[in-house]
Amino acid sequence: MKKKLRLASQILTVLLGVFVLLFVQRYNNQSSNEVNVVEEEVIEEEIKSLLFEIAIDSFEVIQAKIKKNEFLANILLPYGINYVTIDALAKKSAAIFDVRKMAAGKNYTILASKDSVVKAQYFIYQPNAVEYIVYDLRDSIVIYKGEKEVEIREEEVSGIINSSLYVTLQEAKVSPYLAVELSEIFAWSIDFYRIQKGDWFKAVYEQKYIDGERIGIGEVLAVEFNHFSKSFYGFYFDQDGKDDYFDEEANSLRKAFLKSPLKFSRLSSRFTMRRFHPVQKRWKAHLGTDYAAPSGTPIMSTGDGVVTKASYTKGNGKYVKIKHNSVYSTQYLHMSRRNVKTGQHVRQGDVIGYVGSTGLATGPHVCYRFWKNGKQVDHLRQDFPSAEPIKKEFAALYQKQMEQYKDRLKEMEIKDMLMAKVH
Repeated sequence: MKKKLRLASQILTVLLGVFVLLFVQRYNNQSSNEVNVVEEEVIEEEIKSLLFEIAIDSFEVIQAKIKKNEFLANILLPYGINYVTIDALAKKSAAIFDVRKMAAGKNYTILASKDSVVKAQYFIYQPNAVEYIVYDLRDSIVIYKGEKEVEIREEEVSGIINSSLYVTLQEAKVSPYLAVELSEIFAWSIDFYRIQKGDWFKAVYEQKYIDGERIGIGEVLAVEFNHFSKSFYGFYFDQDGKDDYFDEEANSLRKAFLKSPLKFSRLSSRFTMRRFHPVQKRWKAHLGTDYAAPSGTPIMSTGDGVVTKASYTKGNGKYVKIKHNSVYSTQYLHMSRRNVKTGQHVRQGDVIGYVGSTGLATGPHVCYRFWKNGKQVDHLRQDFPSAEPIKKEFAALYQKQMEQYKDRLKEMEIKDMLMAKVH
């Protein structure tokens, strides 16, 4: 009997020891978690108390936008900064930022003392969403420039075009600037003036954020654009510090010539051997392509070359002609103003003039003419060679990256914004 009691006592002692050990361990873990929670709260509180990397606990924070016809003096005088100091501030700021360029609608912040007499200690001006200029007004004026941290997220968008690419992106609540990016990516493959209803697109792109708000887009990483029932692909890739867009066969999307000398316009008259001339009122050949656009719209050189003529004739008005190589030449008519001179070398995309209606023209447009081997041809029917493809040493890396993005595009659903509105 005594043996049984001794055994039971030993078992109880062991169980009690295990219980105490488990209790102590649980208590320590709980205490550790509480400490972590407290530390996280403290860190979060410290972050909240910083503005433009300045501790703001001891300041009154005033945030506003610059009003029309409001100047630095109007803003700072009510906060105890006199004209002498403001003048010194403006002079000292010149090397970093010209205070005369502070624009209406831009944000500014004043950090003022919490004393009975409120006086500005800091003035911070934001010329854009990223940059800010700090004016430390405490002891002696100290001025420096800073930048907010930009967060970049990969996002997706897709849509079926029912009216225009611009409108489709607006309806998808995506920056219409993406339309400009896509038009530039496919400038050598797709004529964006001929986009039709039913064309569709899918894209993976970088969206930039500051303080949780969208401020613009970064690189378009991958895109599929279906035009006239044919899919065109574009994949962003950086090789040797040179970034470009390539197709699924690793060929560059950049061709020898842009499809059009204007970024956005309306194709008003095509190349034809028989057209009724609106000014001369007779049938004749029209050996060019007309793009209607507002006066002053920049006209770009569609390829690298040398300006052979920058002149004026009664029919052509102010015009520029460019020789690109031994095979190709281009000409741009009816300019309001030329931006280049004879003999000048130009690069693809350089602005060579501006849309006008000089010469025989009924309205503002550019007549774009194209020569191949000395003969005027329809540039829309030309098949231009690609630029430099992916280099061999980057081929495997590109193939892997391209396939990943292509699979991602394939999995994306095409959203019909018009149908989404109806339902």
